[in-house]
Amino acid sequence: METTTQAPMSGRKAQAARNDQLIRDAARAVFTADPGAPISAVAEHAGVGISALYRRYKSKEELLQRLADDGMDRYLAQVQAALDDDRDEWTAFADFMRRCLDIGAGSVTMRLAGSFPVTDEMAQKGRDIHTATQRLLDRTKEAGALRRDIEVGDISVLLEHLHTIRIGDDERMNRLQHRYLELFLDSLHLADSEELPGPPPNWQELRGRYDD
Repeated sequence: METTTQAPMSGRKAQAARNDQLIRDAARAVFTADPGAPISAVAEHAGVGISALYRRYKSKEELLQRLADDGMDRYLAQVQAALDDDRDEWTAFADFMRRCLDIGAGSVTMRLAGSFPVTDEMAQKGRDIHTATQRLLDRTKEAGALRRDIEVGDISVLLEHLHTIRIGDDERMNRLQHRYLELFLDSLHLADSEELPGPPPNWQELRGRYDD
């Protein structure tokens, strides 16, 4: 059976790909800490020239769109991994939440919502995320492992709140974020608890934060 292998990128293309990843990682760090930071701060953080950044992204707005789109892709991949997880439903859900925290799910939304226009493709991706997350919650509830009144909006807000914890260096901050996630998980696992006050955020409320 004949197999094909992808040719390695040329040195110039490989360097461009590395620069693009450096820029996106730097942009996530810079704009999460300070949404008003200039785009030059991203270049400085990434260790690349401003011309290299502008070759990839024409404006700060375009870079923010890419950053948000990347975050949606990363989150959607984690939801799908949880749905494909054949372990017990609670373990799959809890590990999904831990992975979401580690990839920064919610941090970009919290800091950057409303600072760039949402494309039709991004809006559709948001609906796909909502649907997939609802499937995961429904499955976990049906197993009797999750509070019946928890909805997609609750998960979004919880992750955002965890990313407001900014104490100590990166390692200390991550440990604290996971400390409080475990407290949240203990609460979410109380399937027979009394109903929470008020309704959860709905899709329109979550989507509306991105409108200028």
